Amino acid sequence: MPESREALRVRFDEPAGRWVVLATVLGSGLAMLDATVVNVALERIGADLGADLAALQWTLSGYSLTLASFILLGGSLGDRFGRRRVFVIGTAWFATASALCGLAPNVSTLVAARALQGIGGALLTPGSLAIISASFTPEDRPRAIGAWSGLGGVAGAIGPFVGGWLVDAWSWRLVFLVNLPVAAVVIGVALRHVPESRDPDAGHRLDVPGAVLGALGLAGLTYASIAAGKEGGSPAVVATGAVGVLALVAFMLVERKSPEPLVPPGLFASRQFTVANLFTFTIYAALGAVFFLLVLALQLVAGYSPLAAGLSMVPVTAVMLALSSRSGAIAQHIGPKLQLTVGPLIAAAGLLLALRIGAGASYLTVVLPAVILFSLGLAVLVAPLTATVLAAAPGAHVGVGSAVNNAVARTGGLLAVALLPALAGLAGDDYRRPDAFAAGYRLAMLVNVGLLALGALLAAVGISNEVPQAAPAGGLVPEERKLTHYYSCPIDGPRLETIQPVREGGHA
Repeated sequence: MPESREALRVRFDEPAGRWVVLATVLGSGLAMLDATVVNVALERIGADLGADLAALQWTLSGYSLTLASFILLGGSLGDRFGRRRVFVIGTAWFATASALCGLAPNVSTLVAARALQGIGGALLTPGSLAIISASFTPEDRPRAIGAWSGLGGVAGAIGPFVGGWLVDAWSWRLVFLVNLPVAAVVIGVALRHVPESRDPDAGHRLDVPGAVLGALGLAGLTYASIAAGKEGGSPAVVATGAVGVLALVAFMLVERKSPEPLVPPGLFASRQFTVANLFTFTIYAALGAVFFLLVLALQLVAGYSPLAAGLSMVPVTAVMLALSSRSGAIAQHIGPKLQLTVGPLIAAAGLLLALRIGAGASYLTVVLPAVILFSLGLAVLVAPLTATVLAAAPGAHVGVGSAVNNAVARTGGLLAVALLPALAGLAGDDYRRPDAFAAGYRLAMLVNVGLLALGALLAAVGISNEVPQAAPAGGLVPEERKLTHYYSCPIDGPRLETIQPVREGGHA
């Protein structure tokens, strides 16, 4: 039996509380920094390892695939076996995989190590916020989560700068190796200062068949999408895609019959929840492709250095940090429909401006206006989106509803990065030929504009204009009902980090 939860709770102003925040911020920051800096390093990775475009896609998708596949299972493992234990194991796993990435002699090894990194991320990411929720007293929990969110935003902001600087000054390999000392600090602080906690109501069975089928389905679709750019509709591509679809169908059937499903089928009985997740998938598919292709275009087409390309994306995080809280407050008063409809259209306008990026493009007159307008669109839509998901989820499933939305976002970005380059005619060594890449980039941006417009249509037609609010009685404790705003730094594409309402039992 775990210790009494009351005995584990700490205060924010105490040294013990600050140690907990430090460990969780650094832990979640590992995954965030890694995702942002790898985008900046892709061009140098390709040149050094002789990789084609498909290999660069896999460098991103290998990580996203395992992270999206196992993040729900990672949260369940923490609830059952101890959040600190799984968090520490995930951090150590992530560090080991980072070392393999940094030492990879070829692109195949790098992709395999990235997939291992994703598993580590799936273990440590859910645990960081769950530890805060379980460790702090209810009255101090909002301050602790606010600090976690704000400092995590800083990590997202400095990621492109750090990545570009490391790549320019030394080597892309340091992008991965820098994780090792940070992970060592996280593990040391966690073992010494973070209290252990479990969910006494966690299920006794883990939905391993569901997790395996979900991973197999996503892997099949991802492989088929990336391979289609090189092989077209070959029998192997068609067969792999079919296996992926069948595995996902089997996943849905298993979830309906599982006594402890990763995704409770009752979640999607809510039309609002279903439409909000379709919206999430569409929007984050566009975001995943944008952040993959835009950073490459800045280096390959506009001639920016990795550092300059990374710094070019910093305004996204700055705008999100400045405006997300205010955007969430507005949605509380007027309902989410307007912002979820207008936000994607503003972001789409930013992408239309980004079509002007060409050889020698000026940052101040070409790149910055596009990035600012795109960022404003994200700031308008992101906070109302997650508040809507949380409000639509049944009170007993608020935490898992947020986690499902997280996984949906990652999956959208994963499949877009895999499929969109092929649809835009990009393949092989096109990323080494500025003219060929520029043509494919412009077509892909137009597809992303279409995805954002589709998201706006989904919101206008399918989202009801109910004011986002906390779960009904029996769901959230009073002190935590205000924790429905969403603070995000989606600079790495399909990443969602939420300030989730937490149940009295500590289940996040």
